[in-house]
Amino acid sequence: MIKGSLPALVTPLKNGAVDFDTLGKLVEWHIAEGSNGLVPVGTTGESPTLSHDEHMAVVEEVVRVAARRIPIVAGAGSNNTAETMRLMQHAHKVGADAALVVTPYYNKPTQRGLIAHFTAAHDCCDLPIIIYNIPGRSVVDMLPATMGELAKLPRIIGVKDATGDLARVCAQRITCGPDFIQVSGEDATAHGFNAQGGIGCISVTANAAPKLCAQLQAACLAGDYAEALKLQDRLMPLHHAIFTEPGLVGVKYAMSLIGQCSEEVRSPLVTLTDGTKKLVEDGMRHAGLLN
Repeated sequence: MIKGSLPALVTPLKNGAVDFDTLGKLVEWHIAEGSNGLVPVGTTGESPTLSHDEHMAVVEEVVRVAARRIPIVAGAGSNNTAETMRLMQHAHKVGADAALVVTPYYNKPTQRGLIAHFTAAHDCCDLPIIIYNIPGRSVVDMLPATMGELAKLPRIIGVKDATGDLARVCAQRITCGPDFIQVSGEDATAHGFNAQGGIGCISVTANAAPKLCAQLQAACLAGDYAEALKLQDRLMPLHHAIFTEPGLVGVKYAMSLIGQCSEEVRSPLVTLTDGTKKLVEDGMRHAGLLN
């Protein structure tokens, strides 16, 4: 079952190349800290600047190291339907548990186009799909009615919702059914998302604060929203700091402060400004993660 805290896993880099040694250590760390699953090579995994070979190698390594201890939801999205199908087929072949497939960006398909794209992805192999709806990045917004149509397909099992609209959770429960998996794609509203019917978060912040994010999600799943709110209060300055500049840059810097990976990112992204570094440091201290 895909639920709880699922870090949108960063791809560690060293001198421009993927640092596979650190990647394996991160998988082990997340399992030890209580993360409920991992999502490699999404946007936070720098998928736009990884080669296809690197993308597939990262998925394969994360699946190998995790060794079925937690679910792996492999990033497999593209604005090219054929490429999405290839990435899905590879993830299925190496043993991922599901695929995260983003709404196609830049080419702005209609709702009919979205149905065609996701139906082709669904039919290409037996891997379950989590739809990733993030209109702020892809420009296109998958409407609840469209999602409801896709939810009729047996292997389209849920959504990572990054619309920031908490009413969407209720609308999607109506169109997709109460068993359709809904996880937040936005750290700052994950607590409220769960109160509306969500069951987890594919989280950027959880890269640097896996235990706290897992505890917050566990409290929500147990119905203890008062405890979850206390944890959210600890995390909120860190959420804001991480997303002051692109989130993966912010969270890699946060991870560098606790020795988990370098802050290196690929162009066109660049490392944080000094002012944002100070915000991240303060957020880590507020969360109790840095002295």
